[in-house]
Parts: sequence; C-alpha cells; structure tokens
Amino acid sequence: MPSVNRQTAERPLAKPPWIRVKLRSRPDPEAQRTREILRRNRLHTVCEEAACPNLGECWAKRHATVMILGDVCTRACAFCNVKTGRPNPVDPDEPRNLARAIAELGLRHVVITSVDRDDLLDGGASQFVASIAALRLASPASTIEVLTPDFRNKPGAALAVADACPDVYNHNLETVPRLYRQIRPGASYRHSLELLATVKERHPAIFTKSGIMLGLGEELTEVEQVMDDMRDAKVDFITLGQYLRPSPKHARVECYWTPDEFAALKRTAEEKDFLMVSCSPMTRSSYHADEDFERLRERRADRV
Repeated sequence: MPSVNRQTAERPLAKPPWIRVKLRSRPDPEAQRTREILRRNRLHTVCEEAACPNLGECWAKRHATVMILGDVCTRACAFCNVKTGRPNPVDPDEPRNLARAIAELGLRHVVITSVDRDDLLDGGASQFVASIAALRLASPASTIEVLTPDFRNKPGAALAVADACPDVYNHNLETVPRLYRQIRPGASYRHSLELLATVKERHPAIFTKSGIMLGLGEELTEVEQVMDDMRDAKVDFITLGQYLRPSPKHARVECYWTPDEFAALKRTAEEKDFLMVSCSPMTRSSYHADEDFERLRERRADRV
C-alpha cells in the first residue's frame, strides 16, 4: 500500500484535491434529458444506485449504465451502495424498455449491468440475453458491453450471456484475493477469474474486461499479481480506480493512491500487454467505456 495518504486513525481520511468532483452551477439540460428518458422507461442505473461521482459528466453526454433486474441486490458487499434485500419479480418488459431508451439516447456503446440475483435459478442470465437481443434489433449499430455478476452456483449462466455475443464481457474482480472475505463476502476470486477465462475460451472474439478498486488496504505487489492473474485468464481490458466510501457503514478508505501512482500502474498494465487500460483516481468500470472502445477500434483499423 502507498506510504502516503494512509489511514492512521479511526477517523475517516479527508479526500485529497484530485478526488473532488467539480459541481455545475446549474443543471445540464442534456443530463436532465437523460434522466427523463430513463425515468419514462422505468429503468435503474448503477450511476445513481452506486452513487457514482462521474454521474453528472456522463449523463451530460447522454451516457448512462443501465442496471437491469431491479435495484435490490441479494448480497451485501462492503463497498457497494446498492441496497440489499428481497428483490421484486423480474420485469418482462425491461429488455424492451431498455432498447427503446438506448435508441432514444442514441448511444453508440451500451453498458448493461445488474444487481446480484442469487434468488433466480439462472442468476438473471436470461434477462441479459433478452436485453442483448432487444438492443440488437433497436440499435444494430451500437456495440454492447455487459458487466455481469459472478453467477456463482448457477451452472452455464455466464456462458449463456457470452453466447448472446456482446462485444465486451466485463466482470470485475473488485479487489485483491486477501481482502475478499472482508470486502466481497459470498464471492470467490478464483471463481471470478475462471468465469473470465471460460468466456474467452468459448468466444475468443469477445473482448473480456475486469477491474479492481484501490484504497481498501491492498499492497502494490498484490495489485501487480492481480494484473498477472487477469492476463493469465486472457483478459483484454483493465480498469483501476480509487475506492470512495459511500457511507459510514461501508468499508473505510485505507489510503488514497496519488495520480502519479495511478500513472505508474497504467504503465505497468500496458507493459503487461492489456489491449486497453483505464487507470486513474476517478476511473470506474464504465467510465469513458464508449471512448475507450472507439479508440481500440480505430487503432485496430489503422493496423489493417
């Protein structure tokens, strides 16, 4: 763990200057338009439910990460702001509503995520499949990225989603193995790695993606080992961002990694031959995902 900005007392650390988000003096009309489209189609977003600090910036660009399968999670991870409890029944109209909203927003790259639904026999995989199919019909030019839960103990669920052929299959490892019991109870680091490797083995043309949060007490060597584990699993894209504590009941921030430290991690990841690296204090799984994917396509086109 970095030697500076480290937790040394029980009281919370003050956020450093590079973490602070600039607030707009007045509501952005495009952000308001995004909100209206999502509300009208009865859609939830991880932007809101996870209290993402980048919401204003992304929504002003009419980019939102839709969270399917409701807004109540069956797990209680120590880092996550999504509420936990007994979810409502799956909405059969959700894929159609999603497709209609994305077509109206005109997104060229769509990111779909979900809560954990351990109560469902397939963990909600069929809703991902239906959503991908609906999007292909409504917005055939859009590329699709899914950010799925681990579907633990739901045999075949992840592959069912992969067989629907999204352009990017994202599943986050979230943190280093040593911290799983504390930060991600109910999940397995090894299982998540195997999920990513299995998707890539089944569909080599699908880009796989994963990421972790920093500031939970991990050491630099542990982060580097996670990078190596991802590459062993043939993960193509990596995201690394600073963990921010949603509330006092969540896991505390043990340290703030500096912009220079993030820059060094970015160089390390690039040296390990990830196709795409997004690494900064404010990076989140879907932050600038559309721009990153477009840059990759342009780079590949230049090589042809």
